[in-house]
Amino acid sequence: MKNAIITAATKGMGRAIAVAFAKEGINLAICSRNGDDLAAFKAELTTLNPGIKVFTSVTDCSIKQQVIAFAASAESELGAISIIVNNVGMYEYASILDDKEESFAKQVNTNLAPTYELYRYFGKKMAAARNGHIFTICSVAALTPIAEAGTYSVTKYALLGLSKVMRLEMQPYGVKVTAIIPGSTLTDSWKGMEVDKDKMVLPEDIASAVLNTYKMSAGANVDEIIIKPAFGQI
Repeated sequence: MKNAIITAATKGMGRAIAVAFAKEGINLAICSRNGDDLAAFKAELTTLNPGIKVFTSVTDCSIKQQVIAFAASAESELGAISIIVNNVGMYEYASILDDKEESFAKQVNTNLAPTYELYRYFGKKMAAARNGHIFTICSVAALTPIAEAGTYSVTKYALLGLSKVMRLEMQPYGVKVTAIIPGSTLTDSWKGMEVDKDKMVLPEDIASAVLNTYKMSAGANVDEIIIKPAFGQI
């Protein structure tokens, strides 16, 4: 049985991916900053598939030590991790010139650093096992920057660059690396804003892309998947 680790897994895309993996019989290590949300989601996942193990951890992924502790505990509880889903992220609607003083560090530590730390922790182990798949949830802002979300765009550019470097480093060992690049997706990032959910990508669409990519043959790697709304929005 395979073991997956997913950051920020109780909402949005992370939640949908966890549900898809649970249905496939994949054990899960999931984290969130909210313990009540984690407990409720664990109960839901184990009801969905009683045959899987679900490890939960209250973790603030913007703090390096907590990310590493989550990784170590997940490995201890489940065994070797062969799937990483780097889902955690935050969105701030502001130009760089209007950023708050702490905004740059906060977004780098949330949108970029956790992926780097999990790769550093698990990368050599995956390479030694010659097995694994790393998924990184990026954004179309990594392809076309959004001036009104300047620092967010910078961090997503960096995240896509990190995904490309990871893929090159892992290629000799048969470890797959895939960047998922969604456009406007119906998540909590849009809370408080008026949106038409029928004109947006759904978290379940992202989960479907991740699962189907994971299930491809051993010789196939999907480098990047761009998923945009069908009605022309970003």
